[in-house]
Amino acid sequence: MNPVDDTIFGKITRGEIPTEFLYEDDLCVVIRDLYPQAPTHVLIIPRQPIAMLSAASDDDQALLGHLLIVAGKIAEQLGVQDAFRLVINNGEGGGQTVFHLHLHLLAGRDMKEGELAQGLAR
Repeated sequence: MNPVDDTIFGKITRGEIPTEFLYEDDLCVVIRDLYPQAPTHVLIIPRQPIAMLSAASDDDQALLGHLLIVAGKIAEQLGVQDAFRLVINNGEGGGQTVFHLHLHLLAGRDMKEGELAQGLAR
């Protein structure tokens, strides 16, 4: 098995770890973050395992665009469409600890300059 397939997010997207999905389609799932850094903190996880954003290829362009569209839909569903932040950690030095690409959607508090990565390692 590819190491990216065997991450916790790979297991969640395949249904091997029971998780409540706030949203799911053929390309991605959305779950609440277990360690929220804001009143609203969800993770948008593609089903296709890509280790990190810098490992994405031109073939992933449609998927990456889809993840952003889903972020907007989820923000609206959660009532935070007017003010939210999206964060993608890339690589260990960028705060990534789970090597399966995912987006953090944060909202519900003021997002101050300089705290982008604070507490968002995963």
